[in-house]
Amino acid sequence: MRTWLSLIGAAAIVLAAGTASAEDTLRVGTEGAYPPYNATDASGKLVGFEIDLANALCERIKAKCEIIQQDWDGMIPALENKRFDAIMAGMSVTEERLKKIAFSKPYSTTPAWFVSAKDGVLKDAKTLADIQAALKGKSVGVQRSTIHQNFLEAKVPGVDVRLYDTQDDLNLDMQNGRIDAGLADSLGWKDFLASDAGKGFDHFGPGLTGKDDPLFGAGVGIGLRKDDTALKDKLDKAIDAMNADGSLTKLSVQWFGFDTSIK
Repeated sequence: MRTWLSLIGAAAIVLAAGTASAEDTLRVGTEGAYPPYNATDASGKLVGFEIDLANALCERIKAKCEIIQQDWDGMIPALENKRFDAIMAGMSVTEERLKKIAFSKPYSTTPAWFVSAKDGVLKDAKTLADIQAALKGKSVGVQRSTIHQNFLEAKVPGVDVRLYDTQDDLNLDMQNGRIDAGLADSLGWKDFLASDAGKGFDHFGPGLTGKDDPLFGAGVGIGLRKDDTALKDKLDKAIDAMNADGSLTKLSVQWFGFDTSIK
């Protein structure tokens, strides 16, 4: 049987798309807790930009698509252990991750933001240097095993780093005053800042990308095992095709409100 994956436990959450046979199945791991890249709606269904993108890419490579929910901090080990074939979970392509896994061409990029209360420790911060000075001795929340944790620990000295399993947990602690600030992708903050709970908060200083520091990576891509070169080639060509015909831009605007695709 030609397959890219062994079977997983029955508890996995699966979405199917397309009409390919079971012999042509691509299993994609996602978190389901990082909107609008990926999220879980009120009914428990996985939704988001990467869910739609995964299904579109599977259609183009003529594979049946199964999307499996996986906790963020176990994402790369689960890929290496062949629980699924690919990661689509807002995962940035970084030199550190490239030591362990391969990536497709990146398909999205957005800046990282520092967020705090409007009248909080960052209220006067305009530059990264301002932020670094204002946060000394303060508590800063970040999702564990992310590029944001790496940057915070390497480039913002003297802070009390608080690690969270999900962005929602981080938001809740900041809302309740248990941390002074947080660092995450701008899109990870989007729903919180637009909500009633986030109305007293804002982002401060510059938006930070790989152009500002290589720790932020080259954009978000599909994580793959290093020996799956044929799969990488198929997905790279499918991403190129979606860029060429405008469908990647259309999908990006649908979920983010602007074009995050990488040309």
